[in-house]
Amino acid sequence: MDEPLRLLVVDDQTLVREALAGLLDAEPEFTVVGQAADGSEVPALARDSDPDIVIMDVRMPDVDGVEATARLTRERPQSKVILLTTFDVDAYVYAGLRAGASGFLLKDSHAATLIAAVHTVASGNAVLSPWATSRLVSTFAPLLPEPLATPPRLKALTARERDVLSLTGRGLSNNEIATELGIGYETVKSHLRSVMTKLRLRDRVHAVIVAYETGLLRPSE
Repeated sequence: MDEPLRLLVVDDQTLVREALAGLLDAEPEFTVVGQAADGSEVPALARDSDPDIVIMDVRMPDVDGVEATARLTRERPQSKVILLTTFDVDAYVYAGLRAGASGFLLKDSHAATLIAAVHTVASGNAVLSPWATSRLVSTFAPLLPEPLATPPRLKALTARERDVLSLTGRGLSNNEIATELGIGYETVKSHLRSVMTKLRLRDRVHAVIVAYETGLLRPSE
């Protein structure tokens, strides 16, 4: 039997934090290895408890979830973060994704949704669907500086890899990208893996964000 996934729960509200920890710890495939009331506690606690996944509130009084995510992912890129928010579309969430989080959930999500999200992130995928990610990026991309005409970050990609990144940014699935480009599904997967490696991306969410940030796509597309 595989070892349970090691989880860290971070929320400044004691009742919420303990409820989440109790819910997750009751699942045989999870074990909650620590709890924190503020983002400032996360790096040290993560060093001690070695979590696979951190479930973290976005808004906390001292160090919020965005900054805590950035600190954690810089030090421990192997630990993944799911951010929790009370708002459907939230600038803090967008910033959190840019900081290295693997997705976000609403705080009023069903328990089954949270459990499924943990499994999704553990498998190397993102919590957000491509469609939801595109909507999120489209909302906040206008707040970013105007990109360069030829972003240096994309020069490492082949023309076909840029095509795949662009279509990923538009919310297409791998099957839809294969149909659009007239290539095989496995070829799309191979190109997307190459994009992830060359651009040092954690998951599909961040591939979508990069497509917008670099100007490969604009919010109206």
